[in-house]
Amino acid sequence: MDATPGLRKTLIEAALKLLEAGGAEPSLRSVAREAGVSAMAPYRHFADKAALLSSVASYGFVILRDALAAADRKPEARQALFAQGMAFIDFARANPALFRLMYSHEYGRADTDAVRGSYEVLAKRVAGITPKHAVAATLACRAMAQGLATIELSGRLGPATSEDVAVALRLLVAGLSSSMPRVAAVKRRRRHSSAMR
Repeated sequence: MDATPGLRKTLIEAALKLLEAGGAEPSLRSVAREAGVSAMAPYRHFADKAALLSSVASYGFVILRDALAAADRKPEARQALFAQGMAFIDFARANPALFRLMYSHEYGRADTDAVRGSYEVLAKRVAGITPKHAVAATLACRAMAQGLATIELSGRLGPATSEDVAVALRLLVAGLSSSMPRVAAVKRRRRHSSAMR
């Protein structure tokens, strides 16, 4: 079985299963055992545990991208953006250990293309809603979803509830377009104030 073409993916999925089951970082030996291969088989694909877990993080971003893309199929732009936010939160709820791994300092060095893929689904939708402030608005959406997920997983959501998470996302989406004129007005006032000095 060691030489099967899909061994790399099998090892990643075995590592993910162990990670979610126990929360602790699995060893290469335990991953090999879970996958039903020899103890040396993982070394044919991964130099060490860090390389394996970085690949697991990359795999997580691919799954997340697919979830965001599926959520983005809503017919109305703001519905789609809200659905993306909830898909992100639901992904974290369903895969807490994987989510923490993906955004960890140690193993957060996931494949750039995998990370970019999930970001681009969000960025494209936001750009369609607020084209003049797409970068800032995408940052706000990303920070909100990731922050809410992190707070909820840490058990520090109170006094808010999980239902309030959805309300918070709706407030952000509703405010994206309505706040843009005020942002522009503030910038104009600042420029005018500077010119008067």
